[in-house]
Amino acid sequence: MATIVITGANRGIGLELARQYAREGHEVIRMMRGIDKADPLFGTTVALDVTSGESVAKAAAALGGKPIDLLIANAGVIGPDAANQSATAMDFAGFAATLDANVLGPLRVIQSLLPNLRAAKDAKVAVVSSRMGSMAYAKSDHVAYRASKAAVNKVVQCLATDLAEEGIAVASLHPGWVRTDMGGAGADIDVETSATGLRNVLAGLNLDNTGRFWAYDGEALTW
Repeated sequence: MATIVITGANRGIGLELARQYAREGHEVIRMMRGIDKADPLFGTTVALDVTSGESVAKAAAALGGKPIDLLIANAGVIGPDAANQSATAMDFAGFAATLDANVLGPLRVIQSLLPNLRAAKDAKVAVVSSRMGSMAYAKSDHVAYRASKAAVNKVVQCLATDLAEEGIAVASLHPGWVRTDMGGAGADIDVETSATGLRNVLAGLNLDNTGRFWAYDGEALTW
């Protein structure tokens, strides 16, 4: 049985990942905002706001020295409304907030939980990114969101390089276009399909393929 920490696990993909891992008997720790509304049936819940250094530190302290086998940094935001998130019209405060949540947020959490990851054997770290951040995917909408995912992909590369010698594998994940509050009702796949695929990718993550960008269906994506 593994100990798995998932951020942003109060709804959508994060909640479904928690459900599936818990169903298999793993110990799941869900870190999230809105903890008062969290479903208690799926793992332990810990309050977390990834944009707050104080909140991240408190969440890490709540775990003590507990070894973590898998950390999934899933929490994120879509950013400003589409009309104010283009290359020609930008809500700059919203852009900065998007970068804080989607780039600095995962890094805050990962750095704070490094002692727990180091205490486990063959620990793994995954950041839920998006194909929308791929430099090979030339499309212009939701610019703040796309830029944040491109930036966090680079963070993943750097983490993988730095943590490889410690035996910790790292991956960036594209969950697909998923029918969630963020993805919308017209998206391609449901959360069950996305979460199942992501779990299969993570099962195969190791030091031989660390530092890669994977789609939920196992496709290796270009940065």
